[in-house]
Amino acid sequence: NLHLEGCTITTSSTVKDLGVILDTNLSFKNHINHVTKTGFFHLRNIAKLRNMLSISDAEKLVHVFMTFRLDYCNALLGGCPASLINKLQLVQNAAARVLTRLRKYDHITPILSSLHWLPVKFRIDYKLLLLTYKTLNGLAPMYLFSLLTRYSPLRSLRSQNSGLLVVPRIAKSSKGGRAFSHSAPKLWNSLPDSSRDSDTLSQFKCRF
Repeated sequence: NLHLEGCTITTSSTVKDLGVILDTNLSFKNHINHVTKTGFFHLRNIAKLRNMLSISDAEKLVHVFMTFRLDYCNALLGGCPASLINKLQLVQNAAARVLTRLRKYDHITPILSSLHWLPVKFRIDYKLLLLTYKTLNGLAPMYLFSLLTRYSPLRSLRSQNSGLLVVPRIAKSSKGGRAFSHSAPKLWNSLPDSSRDSDTLSQFKCRF
């Protein structure tokens, strides 16, 4: 416990803020476990109703009770270990199987593609890139803009006008690599020039 001006503040290993469960190490392990548990709970209920629903109605239920949970504040999960992201991917895979009545051991990738669902890892990257585009174009809070630096070579190079960002050096990749100031430029620089040069947000989304 902490004591401040005669008041005792009880510490906690986890706390929920705006629907996101934060832990002392910002590992998001507890948050992902909660999302996974809740997602499977709702999927089991949807599966019980699946035979009475059209695929369109079933997909609406999946989006309402599962997809929005996978996408909510998912930019925070960038750089999390693959073992944690895979837990969320299992929820998405299960949702696709319930929706399409796919058998347990059938290959899931073609089904996700046919549903036009990005895998969880790419949904996280997509959200980060959207936030980066908004930040660079004055559509996001200014404090985020201060975390990004446009690349400006010391001498005239072809890359000078390519819209690249400076990727700051980090001491520990396991921690600093997840910061927006590092992960955003790294993802942004991996995009083709045509995407980085998009004139509007809708154009950027289409080119992703």
